[in-house]
Parts: sequence; C-alpha cells; structure tokens
Amino acid sequence: MTTPSAPDDTRSPTGRRAELLEQLAMAGRASSVATVMFHTAVAAKQGLSASEEKALDLLERSGPLTAGELARQSGLAPASVTGLINRLEQKGFARRIQNPSDRRSILVEVDVERMYARVAPLFANWVRSLEELYAGYSDEQLEVILHFLTEAARRQQEATTRLTGDEELE
Repeated sequence: MTTPSAPDDTRSPTGRRAELLEQLAMAGRASSVATVMFHTAVAAKQGLSASEEKALDLLERSGPLTAGELARQSGLAPASVTGLINRLEQKGFARRIQNPSDRRSILVEVDVERMYARVAPLFANWVRSLEELYAGYSDEQLEVILHFLTEAARRQQEATTRLTGDEELE
C-alpha cells in the first residue's frame, strides 16, 4: 500500500490543507475524548480503572505477557505495571502463571471466560455501530484508514513511553 505523503513544500500549510489539518486535529481530539470516556465507562461497570481495562485488552490480544512485556506494550512505567497487575489479580480478571518456556519468569494472563462474560457484552452495540460505518467505505479507503490508525497508535504509544520516563523527552 502506498502511504499518503505530504507535499515537498515545507512552508506552513495554507488554504484547504490548513483547514483540513485543523479539522484533523480537532477530530483527533474529539476521538481521543470519546475513546477515553467510553473506556472509562466500560471499566467503571466492572470496578476497574481505564488503565486496568486497557491492560486486559493488551493481555487478551497478545496472550500472556511478563510484567516487563506489558510495560513495553502499554508504555507504562514498570513500577506502575506491577501495581496494575496486583489490582487485576485481586479483582479476579488476571492471574500470574509460571512461564512454561522460562521457569524463572512469571506471565500474566487474562481470565478469558470472566472477561468475555462481563466485558465483551459492553462492546456489542459499539462494534455493531462500527461495522455499519465500515460498510460505507471501499477496501482502498479502509486500507488508508487502517494505516492511519495503526501509525497514530504507534506514535501515541511512543509518546506514552517518553512521558512515563522510559525514554528521554525530546
């Protein structure tokens, strides 16, 4: 897939491009607020914080992880992740298990049955709504949207890592 590229002109954008960039910035902020508020509401329904709920998502998608791997994937500081894992374990959403490939390390895994039974139904309407939205786009448009979302998430994770002290702020 070809990635959209910016014009070679390095001057400040003007005209339609400037308007679009401003609208993108505002839409991104609105999306961020909607995402945080949605996940905060989902988490609250389960007695979780938003960070705990998103950590469960990472664990569910990635499979069991060490605390260090969870810290790297989330961008959170390792000390924060230890407390987060303790809380998830106390609430019955995750458990520590022996790493079968390295007996010296411990993995954290999600209690998938509990998660699917309690958390997944809270996403049903949202997922249906997104499927309706996707239906209005061509495959080519979906590829562009996918690229943008993937790259934006990667960059935001890097920004999180910098903010939590694992990298020097630039």
